[in-house]
Amino acid sequence: MLIRRSALTKTLNLHRRFFSQAAAAAVIHDDPVAPLTYLDGFPRPDPKYAETILAIPRAVSGSKISAKERKAGRVPSIVFEQEDGQHGGNKRLISVRTNQIRKLVTQLGRSFFLSRLFDLEIRPEFESDDIVEKVRVLPRKIHLHAGTDAPLNVTFLRAPSNALLKIDVPLAYRGDDVSPGLRKGAYLNIIKRTVKFLCPADIIPPYIDVDLSELDVEQKLVMGDLKVHPALKPLQPMDHPVCKIMGVRVSDQRKK
Repeated sequence: MLIRRSALTKTLNLHRRFFSQAAAAAVIHDDPVAPLTYLDGFPRPDPKYAETILAIPRAVSGSKISAKERKAGRVPSIVFEQEDGQHGGNKRLISVRTNQIRKLVTQLGRSFFLSRLFDLEIRPEFESDDIVEKVRVLPRKIHLHAGTDAPLNVTFLRAPSNALLKIDVPLAYRGDDVSPGLRKGAYLNIIKRTVKFLCPADIIPPYIDVDLSELDVEQKLVMGDLKVHPALKPLQPMDHPVCKIMGVRVSDQRKK
C-alpha cells in the first residue's frame, strides 16, 4: 500500500508540474503576434542603466585560463539558453571587461544586476567593429571576490521573447514611514530579500514593491500578497512569509 501511494504521489506531482508549465507557456503563446508588455503600476527597468555589454569569444576553459583572463582585465563568462526555466544549451564561452561589469554591479547592486536585461555584443576583439553575435541576455550568476568585490565570473542567459527564465527578483520595501506597527516602535523582520519567479523574458521585473504602509504589530506579508504581472509564475509556496512586523525588542524595552 505504501509503495502504491508513493507512486501515486509522484505521478500527481509530475502531472501538476506538467500542467503548471503548460499554463505558463499558454500565457506567453496565447497570442504570438502581440508580445507581453509591462503593465501600468508595476516596476519597469530604468532606461538610465541600459547598456550594451561587450564580449569576446574564449576558446577554452579551466582555472589557469580563467586566472590569465582576470590578470588581463577580463572576466571569464559563459552565455547559454534556458528557454523553459530548466534546460540549458547553445553554450558559448566568452570574456567580458572587468571594469564594465564592476561598474554595472556597483551602480545597480548585485541583486538588481541579476534581474536586468542587457544587450550583449560578441566581437572578435573588443576594439573590432565586427559583431559575431548580438543577443539580449540576463545575468544569471555572478561570483565576486570576497575581499575586493571584483567580478570573478559571470553566467548569462540568452533572453529571446519566447523564453521563460527563473529569476530571483529583488524586493523593494516601501511605506515603512507610515506603517502603524513601525510607528508604534515595533521593528521590521525582513524574511525575504529576493523571491523566485518564472518570468517571460519581455517582462522581467527589476524588483517587486512590498507595501508596508498598512501593516500593524504582528502582521505579516506572504508570497501571495505580492502584486506582480499576471504572467509571472511564483516558484515558492504562496503562503511563504516575506516579512513581519515584530513587537518591540526586549533590549529596547530595558532601555526605557
